[in-house]
Amino acid sequence: MEKGLKKQYGLLMAICMVVGTVVGSGVFFKAQAILQKTNGDMPMGILAWVIGGAVMIFCVLAFCVMAQRYEKVNGLVDYAEATIGSKYAYMMGWFTTTIYTPAMTSVLAWLTARYFLTFLVSVDPDIQLNGDPVTGTETFLLAGFILIFVFAVNTLSSKLAGKLQISATFIKLIPLLLMAVVGTIYGCTHNFAGEPTTILATNFATGTGDFTPLFGAVVATAFAYEGWILATSINSEIKDSKKNLPIALVLGGIIIIAIYLFYYIGVAGGAPVQTLIDEGTAPAFVTVFGNVLGNILNLFVAVSCLGTLNGLLIGCIRGMYSISVRGYGPKVNLMKQIDPASGMPSNSCIVGLVIVSAWLVYFYGANLTTPWFGKFSFDSSELPIITIYALYIPMFIMFMKKEKGLSPVKRFVLPTLGLIGSAFMVFAALFSHGYAPYIAAKEAGQGFACPVIFYLAVFAVIMAIGLLLMKPKQKKN
Repeated sequence: MEKGLKKQYGLLMAICMVVGTVVGSGVFFKAQAILQKTNGDMPMGILAWVIGGAVMIFCVLAFCVMAQRYEKVNGLVDYAEATIGSKYAYMMGWFTTTIYTPAMTSVLAWLTARYFLTFLVSVDPDIQLNGDPVTGTETFLLAGFILIFVFAVNTLSSKLAGKLQISATFIKLIPLLLMAVVGTIYGCTHNFAGEPTTILATNFATGTGDFTPLFGAVVATAFAYEGWILATSINSEIKDSKKNLPIALVLGGIIIIAIYLFYYIGVAGGAPVQTLIDEGTAPAFVTVFGNVLGNILNLFVAVSCLGTLNGLLIGCIRGMYSISVRGYGPKVNLMKQIDPASGMPSNSCIVGLVIVSAWLVYFYGANLTTPWFGKFSFDSSELPIITIYALYIPMFIMFMKKEKGLSPVKRFVLPTLGLIGSAFMVFAALFSHGYAPYIAAKEAGQGFACPVIFYLAVFAVIMAIGLLLMKPKQKKN
């Protein structure tokens, strides 16, 4: 009889999976993007973080109810199967395996490489790069190497991967908490040259009163807050998961929101808004902590991104396995095999690596260099995340319809909150990635430009391929 995955992770690992997968990458990456989208409006940036966090908590609470009732192999896919049916579960699994998880993982590989190179250049300014640590060729190549390294760690030993996740989670909190505390104090006690008020007071006096950019800023927070759902991908490996997974999701979500808000305020105390818009958060670290310690903390940022990458890859390489154990997808018997030595689904891991590598090439070519794909370029760090919010909506509706034995709060209130939050994120994405670019291009006389349309075309093609690869005998469901 074929053996399944072992119950090997406790509550601490589950919490670290939630916090570690979310915190430590997007907050560094998207803090700059949010300032850009809000035109330097710090109060609006805070509001965007609060709204994005509220949406996350709404969905977390709704999925906590599901986590207490359903457990099989992969939490999200299990929930889709229980609420809607096996075919929808397959399509959800196919989407997360081929688009959602690998797209996020590829961005994290680039972020890890970016911050490692930023640290190296800060230590030795004589290092010559073909470009810069953000868009240079070396960044792309290093991202590929890091991806293969983390893949090897996860494939060869799930226990080693778990230890890496826990240690990286605690390491990544160091720069975040230090900046949150010290940056806030620094910003309240110092001012810019010639300014009569403190740095924080100056930066927070940037409100414009125009809330149109808020939608784009909230969508940007989606990447920073996303990843918590991947903790459900190891629910069959968590001890007493029906108890521990909901606890981990709630506690992890609260920890994440608190860290993000205080970090964002701390960063605002370390550098002028325009500097943060142009150069990101690195100048704030150097200003607050000095050159030596500031650069060391930039290294911690790189390690934190590595931890997030590890957490994402843990979910990514199990994707084909979670589909195949249900009898769906290509090469079912091959994809669901568990290697007796490592205890991991090795064939699923290899497919996961190939898909992530393809998305890394697309992300670099579409977003970091002269676009290789022309108008067919979209932000793969945001749009796949918004798509999954759209896929949550029918699950929430069917859960309310089916689960008649639950209390009104669990059956109606919590899923409704999740539905409202998900619908808001979808609307915000359509506005910021569809309507706004279209209007801007039209006013500039540049012809049609609507990145969300191009993304939906790619989404439709990949999902159609998934339908074709579904086993014919399963299509009757």
